[in-house]
Amino acid sequence: MIGVELVKMLRRPRTWVTIGLLNGLPTLVAILLALTDLGPRPGTGPAFLSAVLSDGTLFPLAALAIVLPFFLPIAVAVVAGDSVAGEAQAGTLRYVLTRPVGRTHLLFAKLVSVIAFVLLAVLVVAATGYVVGTLLLGDQPLASSVSGTSLTPAQVTGRTVLSILYVVLSMLGVAAIALFLSTTTDSALGAALGALAVLVASSVLFTLDAAAALQPYLPTRYWLAFVDLFRDPILWRDVLRGVLLQIIYVAVFLGASWANFTTKDITS
Repeated sequence: MIGVELVKMLRRPRTWVTIGLLNGLPTLVAILLALTDLGPRPGTGPAFLSAVLSDGTLFPLAALAIVLPFFLPIAVAVVAGDSVAGEAQAGTLRYVLTRPVGRTHLLFAKLVSVIAFVLLAVLVVAATGYVVGTLLLGDQPLASSVSGTSLTPAQVTGRTVLSILYVVLSMLGVAAIALFLSTTTDSALGAALGALAVLVASSVLFTLDAAAALQPYLPTRYWLAFVDLFRDPILWRDVLRGVLLQIIYVAVFLGASWANFTTKDITS
């Protein structure tokens, strides 16, 4: 069943169109930086955009920082929201469950497919960012950290891998919320919009002083904390808090998804 879901995800044109669109904006930004030389001064502007002007090997992180606040969560919410609700909306969920496949196994297969999409999307964005960055912005032997000091290629590689894993975990929090909503409705669009509504509310509350007590627990609070991995020395506080927070969100909403789906009356 897991193989079937993975093949289905990889064969859908939507998967590759979505990933292609995710790469569009970072690529455009790299082209504009290379052609106009109007990037932000050191220490200013979005994460990594000033640093990549002297070292394109950091552009994968800039690419992730560009798509992370908005475009990547939308893609993940759409795919995860469609996982169960899409089957129900198409009228195939009951048919799938008539096979000798338990609900837990089916839900797990859907989850693996969503995780695979998240990994694929993040890795392709990072890889495309690396290629575009090194071609257009240069490939220096020593890369600068966002603190203004130099990092060795090995340090850049290790911290880049940690950053990619951190972004994947952050998006799994989005996927868990959308998957839960997908088990509660027969509308894939409704599940995706519900997950996005949670994220929009989180982003709005993060800007309100009145919500200061809630801000450490908002799902979007530490999304960009991976920038701290490129400080010298690394600032671990927000990174570790972000990891713990996303693990809690993933565990809670996956547990809720399992509890709801295994007891749900399937009518479509």
